[in-house]
Amino acid sequence: MNTSFREYMRPGIILHMAYDGLATGTGPVLECLSHIAEDDYFDAVEITHIENDEIRKKAAEIIKVSHMAVAYGGQPCLLTTGMNLNHPDPNERKKAVDRIKDAIDEAYEIGAEGFSFLAGQYEENKIDEAFENLLESTRQICAYAAQKGDMPVLCEVFDYDIDKKSLIGPVDRAKKYAEIMTKEYSNFGLMVDCSHIPMLHETFEESLIPVKKYIRHAHMGNTVIASPNLPAYGDMHPRFGFPNSENDVAELAHYLQVLLDIGFLNKEHPPIVSFEVKPYGDEKSEFVIANAKRTLNAAWKLVEEKN
Repeated sequence: MNTSFREYMRPGIILHMAYDGLATGTGPVLECLSHIAEDDYFDAVEITHIENDEIRKKAAEIIKVSHMAVAYGGQPCLLTTGMNLNHPDPNERKKAVDRIKDAIDEAYEIGAEGFSFLAGQYEENKIDEAFENLLESTRQICAYAAQKGDMPVLCEVFDYDIDKKSLIGPVDRAKKYAEIMTKEYSNFGLMVDCSHIPMLHETFEESLIPVKKYIRHAHMGNTVIASPNLPAYGDMHPRFGFPNSENDVAELAHYLQVLLDIGFLNKEHPPIVSFEVKPYGDEKSEFVIANAKRTLNAAWKLVEEKN
């Protein structure tokens, strides 16, 4: 195989991870977005809540003018507020669902072609109850999104025992969840991330193949999990090749190969596959972004050689 990865995917980047200070909806959104829009390496950008209405409109215009695709990450809307879609208290669940509905409104406003969220934490002895609560919340979210258009609504698979400690979660639970939801709502799917898979104690094959028909979006990133005492431990998304981390060129190539094998990466409808990388300490965003691009270039060369 001697073809560009652009034939199989549209490379993107998560704006509020690459640049610190944007996850709460404030900060220099337009300045940071402009840096990405000017870089034709990226075909897509993922944003989250933008507090100011005028700034949000200007962001939408930048994305439109620069001919980029855009997706909306609703995860920070929950993580920064402590809200939980599978909370045992129905009033708390309603707060989380209402927050996600507001974010869906923003996603449609900005022209997003996908929306993502995450399941909340849970008590080990109440997994079944938490699962049913999550189903109830997800049904409301999917129904609301479907009333407004055809934007997919995706649950991102996170770790269940290290950092986010999310119900979704291990592959068996993610598969069961997706099976139920996709039977009821055609706009539902899963989002996967190669930085979360090591935290799930699963191989790429173990984590991706069982849910292959439900995957509608993917992220590329890194994690440190060898010891809690190490810098950037947990779901911190450090640059590729960070000391004592799990993912670099070879691992990203492996991940992409599995996504290619299961048909997620394809020429007919190339999906958005975004970098989720974050500066650590005083690292500059520009250096971390360049690291990600070089890592993908090198990883794809390995994929080409294998195919």
